[in-house]
Amino acid sequence: MENKLIEERLKKLEEIKKLGINPYPYKFDQKNHTKEILEKYEKLNREEKTKDEVSIAGRIMTIREMGKASFAHIQDITGKIQIYIREDEIGKENYSLLKKLDLGDLVGIKGLIFRTKMGEVSIWVKELSILAKSLRPLPEKFHGLKDTEIRYRKRYVDLIVNPEVKEVFIKRAKIYKAIREFLDKRGFIEVRTPILQTQYGGANARPFTTKINAWNMQVYLRIAYELDLKRLIVGGFEKIYDLSSCFRNEDADRTHNPEFAMMEIQWAYADYNDAMKLTEELWDYVAKEVLGTTKIEYMNNKIELKAPWKKLTIKEAIKELAKIDINKLNDEELLDKIKNNKIEYEGEPNRGEMILLLFEGLCEDKLIQPTHIIDHPKESCPLAKIHRKNPELIERVEPFINGFEVGNCYTELNDPILQKKLLEEQAKKGRGGDEEAHPMDEDFIEALEIGLPPNTGIGIGVDRMVMLLTGAESIRDVILFPTMKPKTDN
Repeated sequence: MENKLIEERLKKLEEIKKLGINPYPYKFDQKNHTKEILEKYEKLNREEKTKDEVSIAGRIMTIREMGKASFAHIQDITGKIQIYIREDEIGKENYSLLKKLDLGDLVGIKGLIFRTKMGEVSIWVKELSILAKSLRPLPEKFHGLKDTEIRYRKRYVDLIVNPEVKEVFIKRAKIYKAIREFLDKRGFIEVRTPILQTQYGGANARPFTTKINAWNMQVYLRIAYELDLKRLIVGGFEKIYDLSSCFRNEDADRTHNPEFAMMEIQWAYADYNDAMKLTEELWDYVAKEVLGTTKIEYMNNKIELKAPWKKLTIKEAIKELAKIDINKLNDEELLDKIKNNKIEYEGEPNRGEMILLLFEGLCEDKLIQPTHIIDHPKESCPLAKIHRKNPELIERVEPFINGFEVGNCYTELNDPILQKKLLEEQAKKGRGGDEEAHPMDEDFIEALEIGLPPNTGIGIGVDRMVMLLTGAESIRDVILFPTMKPKTDN
């Protein structure tokens, strides 16, 4: 069926050319958009005509022919508007062009504004131009495009048939702008760290590998910005951030995509208490700039993003949300709790790892309102500073909203001797088969030996921020081109 429709459109394409019309012109003088027209003339009376000329361009979404007069709807980036075309107004030759147009064709319209008898603000067409012939039909208009696989693979069609999708990505652009404004106002400088790296690091994640053919050298796509940002702090920068993409060779799910947007700062002379405050203020600022409020509703949960946020140590969270008092249980009893709650684990986890397992398995999904989970077991990250009051903990904080982590912050470890020891332990795990272990980075250790000032780092999952501020339930709904498996005949 689709092939037959394409054949019919190809035939019309040739007929347009025979009329001496170029179906793919070089330019059109677009001066107006739908939204501004509808807003400007919203008080126009029924059947009132104006002498106000407009020039718009867009895609034909409906056509209704009535002999020598026709109605159609044109869609541009701001919405849809009706056009009215009469043969005696645009001429027989131009009107014959209309007969060869299909849904999806791009046209240019010049005409006068009026309101129809039915009350719809419309354009009385004086000139009609074809700007691009659509050779492939859009999905049937009454059913739209609901298949998520097709929507994500063919985002260009999704944006046409489901125009509300554009609003998500317009908001996404505003979120990026607001993040940058917030940080720039506070003296942070945006920098760019390399995507291709000879040594990956900065997170517990499996990297993508590729090759520089000219040097016959394997390289990795970055999994985080952290180590390079710290090198810049060593070099004398004090407040910096990178806002772009990272890549992790892992499974995709509702909140994960192999390529994802992240913002990370490094801030000299600050600690994780400063990081928590800045994180709260960032979310507060972005929500107000983009939505005009700090109150959002996400998956039936009413959430208040206004600073300050609640703080819980990881042990307090387990006690409050899972009714388990870690301090009263020995290691054997902790493992029993893990087994009884059917939490998956590998090998023989130590006490710190068991605390993390219990928190992840029993608490994360209960953290609906913005909450900082602080003071993690030292086993959770080799790059964070040991807690100043408890050597079994690190000064790390993970902010949670609506049951998932939206960031990661810590007081950064700047002791080169301890850092080298911890990375050597991670490298040993990697040699033992742990594909997410941190590798040893000798150059990073050398940078620390030059001297890294006390500092803090903040990572924010930008895609998850966009999800929460737009109401999108899947990360794929906020990434224009999410990573997809290749399509096969099966």
